[in-house]
Amino acid sequence: MEENNEHITDSVSYTEENIRHLSDMEHVRTRPGMYIGRLGDGSQVEDGIYVLLKEVIDNSIDEFKMGAGKRIDINVEDNLRVSVRDYGRGIPLGSLVDAVSMLNTGGKYDTKAFKKSVGLNGVGAKAVNALSSRFVARSMRDGQMREAVFECGNLISDTTRPTDEENGTYIFFEPDKTLFVNYHFRPEFIETMLRNYTYLNTGLSIYYNSHRIISRNGLEDLLNDNMTSQGLYPIIHLKGEDIEIAFTHSPQYGEEYYSFVNGQHTTQGGTHQSAFKEHIARTIKEFYGKNMEYQDIRNGIVAAIAINVIEPTFESQTKIKLGSLTMAPEKDSEGNPYPLSGISVNKFVGDFIRENVDNYLHKHPDVAEVLLQKIQESEKERKAIAGVTKMARERAKKANLHNRKLRDCRIHLNDQKGSKKDEEDDPRLESSIFITEGDSASGSITKSRDVNTQAVFSLRGKPLNSFGLTKKVVYENEEFNLLQAALNIEDGLDGLRYNKVIVATDADVDGMHIRLLMITFFLQFFPDLIKKGHVYILQTPLFRVRNRKKGVYETIYCYTEEERLAAIEKLSPNPEITRFKGLGEISPEEFRNFIGKDMRLEQVTLRKTDAVQELLEFYMGKNTMERQNFIIDNLVVEEDLIQQ
Repeated sequence: MEENNEHITDSVSYTEENIRHLSDMEHVRTRPGMYIGRLGDGSQVEDGIYVLLKEVIDNSIDEFKMGAGKRIDINVEDNLRVSVRDYGRGIPLGSLVDAVSMLNTGGKYDTKAFKKSVGLNGVGAKAVNALSSRFVARSMRDGQMREAVFECGNLISDTTRPTDEENGTYIFFEPDKTLFVNYHFRPEFIETMLRNYTYLNTGLSIYYNSHRIISRNGLEDLLNDNMTSQGLYPIIHLKGEDIEIAFTHSPQYGEEYYSFVNGQHTTQGGTHQSAFKEHIARTIKEFYGKNMEYQDIRNGIVAAIAINVIEPTFESQTKIKLGSLTMAPEKDSEGNPYPLSGISVNKFVGDFIRENVDNYLHKHPDVAEVLLQKIQESEKERKAIAGVTKMARERAKKANLHNRKLRDCRIHLNDQKGSKKDEEDDPRLESSIFITEGDSASGSITKSRDVNTQAVFSLRGKPLNSFGLTKKVVYENEEFNLLQAALNIEDGLDGLRYNKVIVATDADVDGMHIRLLMITFFLQFFPDLIKKGHVYILQTPLFRVRNRKKGVYETIYCYTEEERLAAIEKLSPNPEITRFKGLGEISPEEFRNFIGKDMRLEQVTLRKTDAVQELLEFYMGKNTMERQNFIIDNLVVEEDLIQQ
């Protein structure tokens, strides 16, 4: 032991030169995860470039909430560069440079200027500045404009001049490509973000690349725009001071929630969402005066809640989960007491729901009758499967311990031992599970995967077509039961163990069929898994085109027929072409290239315009003559396709 210590001391010096002080901008660039979570390339909604955009917009939203400026202009050029212009008060000119470059500097510590703001800790715009190759901040106030230009957080120029522009702030940024490698903004992610802002700020107009986005009915519009099936009764929309809720029930399984704090979309919920779930069920149960289970009351609910909290506490800088237990601290910065001081979020939400939802149901007996019928149907189905549920749970528990269907990843195995983690270190954020069929395919993925973050679930043959079946099949069918247990979604998405659920099937007709059967299963029983963006399709290459030059193979993997033709032209003459029909045909060494950091995933989406029920009925329902004719008319033989 002494020899080892001597060796370490001799080989690694530790002197004053090892002690470094990082500037604010250097610290952000060195530890970006502390400020924006993951980096990413923009292909996932949680990637860092969207956090950068959100941080800039949050400042403009805070201006609107303070009654300054009803319009925000947002332009995204080539899906690479962003500008945001608001018409609020403008940053005080003398503090412009500090406000966008010095951490812990900002106006939101003073609750006189920003009473119920999202950004409170003086970090947001500085992180955007530090992580951008070019960042421009302009403030227009009373006929004067100050402009500061930065590159990678370093001030390049600072000028002040007269202007006739309206008061407000302009921010331009281009994320640093050395950090966000091969990034691109996806318009659909941005539009969803902007619509959420307008739902929470009625009267605000956002112009996205000159396209106007506005909401007149707040959370009611949000539910109408996002529901993928018709509500069983008109949306109940209730507003009070610092709180707004909207909900209805749909014929779908599960629970679907959208929650917000001070206009911030808290995608992981928090104390306000938990309070809503508890008190909406309790209030409805007390209204009917019946012995109801909360799960029956909430089954099929689609709901949104938004609250305003003074100085909210989030569980991280990315602000996706509310941690505040009270509506306001005891006193403001000048020692004055807050009116909401000491009132818990749970009590605030509960009191509002208890009074207003109860009143609504008394005034609308027709709605109360429809709701009661929905609850009774859920109760009836739950009791019908009660007998198989207990056995299914025991079977799943035993299977997870003793069989090889689930090959879990290490971060979950470690997490099960009770280690406490911060949000950015939450295993679910980086973990994924591949759902594949057959021993050869699952074997290839298992040997190639990152054992720390990637799990594998192996199906045995084709899963059952679950279209039109009740949830009883989830417990009666061993494959579905074990998959549900592996994902830990029996009681909703709160316990979901993997951020990405990836369907990985062969690139042939059988593989496509398995893919459709799995998507049908999720759409039938866990639609929120898709709506929340957790389900993906793994794209693997169809062809390998290679040519031996000077004893070394030059290889191109092709995912489309167009890529194959281009590769043949590039590697001519006479390249060797391999068609991958099954995942098991790809060696583990090659497969590692396709499920690593450059993994190609296609996200399964679900929107109101998708007509899901009609699509499932046509493709997965009874084998009608209409579908037979469709297949005949669109049949393409693979050999013919390759020869084209």
